[in-house]
Amino acid sequence: MRRTSLPPADPLRFAPSAECPLRGKARLMAHNMDIQPHHHDWGQLVFSMAGAVRVSTEPLGSPTPRRNSPQDAEALLSCNFIVPPSRAVWIPPQVVHAVTAIEQADLRTLYLHASQLDSTQPPWSQCRVLEVSPLLRELVLQLTLDPDARPENAAAGERARCINHLIVDELRRARSLQLGVALPRDKRLRRLCEALIAAPARHASLSGWAREVGASERTLSRLFREQLGTGYTQWRSQVLLAHALSMAARHTPMNLIAAELGYASASAFTAMVTRTVGMPPSRFFAEA
Repeated sequence: MRRTSLPPADPLRFAPSAECPLRGKARLMAHNMDIQPHHHDWGQLVFSMAGAVRVSTEPLGSPTPRRNSPQDAEALLSCNFIVPPSRAVWIPPQVVHAVTAIEQADLRTLYLHASQLDSTQPPWSQCRVLEVSPLLRELVLQLTLDPDARPENAAAGERARCINHLIVDELRRARSLQLGVALPRDKRLRRLCEALIAAPARHASLSGWAREVGASERTLSRLFREQLGTGYTQWRSQVLLAHALSMAARHTPMNLIAAELGYASASAFTAMVTRTVGMPPSRFFAEA
């Protein structure tokens, strides 16, 4: 399918400041449309009021992580997030990011000034997926209805300040979810991971991938731990969940999703989703 690529919106138009520390904008995106990679000096929250989107991130000019330094590795990983409307992605300043609409999406973006959240400290210094509460959703909707509007009087200004305060408070309270698919810096493992993302059902076990790439299973297992801080099975579950979300966004029936991802039965697929996100796929996809 032909992909339509959009340049980023004029960043200065929506730049937050000490006087206006939280800005928001809305953008309709057609299926398979993407926003080109870019970065800026402020923190950003990305989510869609309707339609799932894929957010890809890459730290700006980051060096290769030091061996046996999982904290550094975690901070420098590139990542892909596939998020339905009930989830959002937090992106710290100076992180390169791109957005792709898996289906038609009503994209909402918040820009936060440094005074609102300390993006130099965990957990705000790292990209992550957040749960969007009904209150946060409605607050963002109010903020992005007319992003260029300015308060006409003191009462309107106080209302805008209250909305901003509640949004920041909801962000601080939001639960983090493990939905990102991290990508390693090591070139050997990166090629394997990208091949697995492209065809997740090709090999169910690490031994199958080891034979294909000509490396030992032990070596690959070690690289997963060193580069990604997790095992192959756990990382592959995130890939499968990302693909499942993409198919669910297109209203693919559950049994077909399970079969497409290489599961012998829908019950086995249900067990994987429940283990990964803490709820059965029927509930998870219904919320999405």
